[in-house]
Amino acid sequence: MVERVIATPAALELIAQLKAEYGPELMFHQSGGCCDNSAANCYLPTDLTIGPHDVHLGAIGGVPFYISASQYEYWKHTQLIIDVVDGHGGTFSLEGNTGKAFHTRSRLFDDAEMAAIEDEDRLRGR
Repeated sequence: MVERVIATPAALELIAQLKAEYGPELMFHQSGGCCDNSAANCYLPTDLTIGPHDVHLGAIGGVPFYISASQYEYWKHTQLIIDVVDGHGGTFSLEGNTGKAFHTRSRLFDDAEMAAIEDEDRLRGR
């Protein structure tokens, strides 16, 4: 199975910090822009409803990671790499008061990875 989302050590450290502050039940949603920018946002499960058009990409730091179906179509050929940068991301994400912000980087999947993803998507009806 191809990992569709991974986290850098800095991101894993910030996730651990957020779990210590807010509890273990967190979730991520990759935003598509507008008022919450184009970042991976970390929420409490009560702060955002995951709907039938959201795609579960995997988990980072033990936290589930989702993306909207429309954004998935745009990003499905890349592995999302969640990192951390200094500053405020201007989002509704939980790390807003830490002086750090989650930042999404990506890399293109190679041909073998892409074939595996396409097989998996067919099995899941995507």
